[in-house]
Amino acid sequence: MNASDWLQTGFFFTILLFLVKPFGLFMAKVYQGDRTLLSPLLVPCEKVLYRICGVNKDEEMGWQRYAATMLLFNLAGFAVLFALLITQHLLPLNPQGLPPFSWQLAFNTAVSFTTNTNWQAYSGEAVASYFTQMVGLAVHNFVSAATGMAIVIALIRGFSRRKSSFIGNFWVDLSRGTLYILLPLALVAALILVSQGVIQNFSPYQTVPLVQTISYDKPQVDDAGKPLLNANGNPLTETVVVGEVSIPMGPVASQEAIKELGTNGGGFFNANSAHPFENPTPLSHLLEILLILLIPASLTATFGSMVGNSRQGWTLLAVMLLLLLTSFGVLQWAETSGTPQLTQLGIEGGNMEGKEVRFGIAGTSLFEVATTATSCGAVAAMHDSLTPIGGLVPLSLMLLGEIVFGGVGSGLYTMLAFAVIAVFVSGLMIGRTPEYLGKKIEVREMWMAIITILSSGVMVLIFSGIAMITPSAVAAMANPGAHGLSEVLYAFASMANNNGSAFAGLNASVDFYTLLGSLAMLIGRYVPAVAILAMAGSLAGKKYIPPSLGTLPTDRAPFALWLTLVILIVGALTFFPALALGPIVEHLLGGQ
Repeated sequence: MNASDWLQTGFFFTILLFLVKPFGLFMAKVYQGDRTLLSPLLVPCEKVLYRICGVNKDEEMGWQRYAATMLLFNLAGFAVLFALLITQHLLPLNPQGLPPFSWQLAFNTAVSFTTNTNWQAYSGEAVASYFTQMVGLAVHNFVSAATGMAIVIALIRGFSRRKSSFIGNFWVDLSRGTLYILLPLALVAALILVSQGVIQNFSPYQTVPLVQTISYDKPQVDDAGKPLLNANGNPLTETVVVGEVSIPMGPVASQEAIKELGTNGGGFFNANSAHPFENPTPLSHLLEILLILLIPASLTATFGSMVGNSRQGWTLLAVMLLLLLTSFGVLQWAETSGTPQLTQLGIEGGNMEGKEVRFGIAGTSLFEVATTATSCGAVAAMHDSLTPIGGLVPLSLMLLGEIVFGGVGSGLYTMLAFAVIAVFVSGLMIGRTPEYLGKKIEVREMWMAIITILSSGVMVLIFSGIAMITPSAVAAMANPGAHGLSEVLYAFASMANNNGSAFAGLNASVDFYTLLGSLAMLIGRYVPAVAILAMAGSLAGKKYIPPSLGTLPTDRAPFALWLTLVILIVGALTFFPALALGPIVEHLLGGQ
C-alpha cells in the first residue's frame, strides 16, 4: 500500500467510527419510541400507516406471535414478488419489452430478495424491467433489511427486560426501521451518488454506433499528388461503423443506495458495483463501503444503549473490527503479492485481474472484505479472479456466519449467539452457572445459540457434497479440481448465509442451483431468525441477577479475545477440511 492507500483507508475507518455512537444512539431512540429530529415529520406518517394497516402500536407480542407475524409478512412479500416476476411483460415501465421470468428463476429470485440474500442467477439489465427493479426488488431491499433489524431489537429487549412475556411489536419495529432509518439515509445517499455520476432515469436503452478507425496502406493523395492530411497534419484515416452497442439505462441510484445500506447487494447491472453506472468514482466507492458497514457497526452502540451498558457494545465492535482489519490485511497481502504464473514470466506487481483500475488493489480489497464480512454481497471486482488465498478471505468471512458486522440485524444477533456460547463455555471452565448481562444462560439459550450458529454451516457442507455427486451440478462447473470445489462451496456459503455474491465460472441458473439454492436461502434466513426470537422470549422471562465477584466481566478486553477465539475455533473445526480441499490446495498447487 502506498501513502495514498493508507490515507484513504485511515480516513474511511475514522469516519465510520465517528458515526457509530451518534447513529447507534439515534437508532436506540427510534426503537424505544423516543423523540428524534425526524419525529415532527415522520410521527404523523407513522400514525397514518398504523391506522391504514389496523396496527395498535401499544400492543406487544410474545416471541411466538412475533415470529409468526414475521414469517407471514415475509411469505406475503415472497408471493407478491413472485407474481410480479412472472407477469413482468404485462406491467408498465418495461421499455425494452423484456419477457417474464421462468418460474424456476422467479422462485429463486423472490426467495433471494425476501431473505435479504439478493443472489442473482441472471443479469439485471438483460432480464429485469424498471418496474421489477423498483417495485419488486428495491421494495424488498427495504423491508428485508428492516426485518433483520427488528429481530435483533427483539433480542436486545430480551436481554434488557425482566420477567416479561413480551419482546415488542413486529409491525412497529418494521415500520420504524423503514421510516426513520432506511428511507431517509437511502434518499440522501442516492442524491450523493447521482452527484458522482450514478444514473437515474427511465429512458430506453441507448443504441450507439461502434466505430473503428482505418489507416490506409498507401497515403491518400489529391489530384496534384500531394498527400492528404487531417487537421493535425497526420496522414488521412477513415472512420467506419462496424456495428452498434446497446447501453443500458434505468433508475440505478435509488436502488444502489438501499442495496448497500440494507446489506442487500443485488446489482442493477450484472457487473454490480464494478459497473461505472453504479460506482463511477473513488468517492462513490468509499461512500458505498460506508453504507455497507454503517448500520451493522452502529447497532453495537444501539445494543449498549438499550441494555444500559455501552461498554458491552464497544466490546462487540472491537471483536468485529479486529476480524475485519485482519481479513483486509490478508487479502491485501495476497493480491499485492501477485500470481506465480505471471512472476515466472518476469511480470512483477499485484494481481489486477478482475479489478477496476480506478479503485486499485487497496480500494478493491476494502470493498470485498466489507461486502462479505457483512451479508451485502455487492462486488466491485470479480471474486473468481482473486488469488487462491485472496479468495479464501471472503469465503471464510461468510462461513464464519456473517458475524464480522454481518447483515443489518442478522450480524449482531449471530454475534450475540457466539457471545452466549463463549459465556457458557467459560462458565463450565470455572464451575459457575454462566450469566450474560444479568441473565442466566441455560440449556434453552444454548440450544438456540447452537442452531443459530451451525444451521447455515452444516447446510453448506451437505449441499456442497450433494453438488459434487450430482451430474447436472458438476456439469455447471466451468473449472475442474480445487477451484471448481471453491466455486461450489462459495455459492452455497453465499446463499446459506444470505450474502449473494458469487465466484464466476459456475452456471448458477441451472435448476439444481436455483432450487437447492432457494432452500439454502430459506433455511439460512429463517431457522436462525426463529431461534433468536425464541431465545429473546426465554431471556425476557428471566429475572435479573446482579453481578458478583464470580461473574465473568463481558465488557473488557479478555472477554473480547476469548470471544474471538471461540469464533475462530468453531469456524476452523467446521470448515477447515472443506477449505483445505479448495482454496488451500489451489494455493499449494500454485493457482493451477
